[in-house]
Amino acid sequence: MPQATAASPWYKHLWPWIIIGILACSVTLTLSMVTIAVNNPDNLVNDNYYEAGKGINRSLDRERLAQTLQLRAKLHLDELTGEVELNLTGYSNPNTLELNLISPTQPEKDRKINLTRSDSEPGRYIGQVTDKVEGRRFVELLGVEGDKTWRLFEEEEVSHDKDLLLGDEPLQGAEDLKK
Repeated sequence: MPQATAASPWYKHLWPWIIIGILACSVTLTLSMVTIAVNNPDNLVNDNYYEAGKGINRSLDRERLAQTLQLRAKLHLDELTGEVELNLTGYSNPNTLELNLISPTQPEKDRKINLTRSDSEPGRYIGQVTDKVEGRRFVELLGVEGDKTWRLFEEEEVSHDKDLLLGDEPLQGAEDLKK
């Protein structure tokens, strides 16, 4: 009669260890992804879509006012001194302007710069930025004419060696509003 061979214990076989290894890797990666998601929440989502949609008309009103006033701006950022120089042409000359450099994906890189009008040169505004600003940005320039606020808004590639021109592109979304 043939002798029956004794089966070796499970832990001496290769395949159970491969399956356990795959499961252990899955659990480890899942826990690390959950940790990353909890520590770095996505803060780009606007919960109030209806109000944000209604705000588009107000925004276009401000841009239309800037277009009516024939406003154009040339913006220069000095990397060494942090000085922001803006030359504004058109039919508005407020005492102060607000310049917002908005990062499309990283809110912590957004910068708000208050610009004051130069006493010596009309249309020249000076401000200060504390750190280096480079890369793709939404550039928003806000000013007041009478009791209304105007706005120049464009997407630009910001760099220290290139001047930015605002108001040179046609108003986006205004084609439907001319009717």
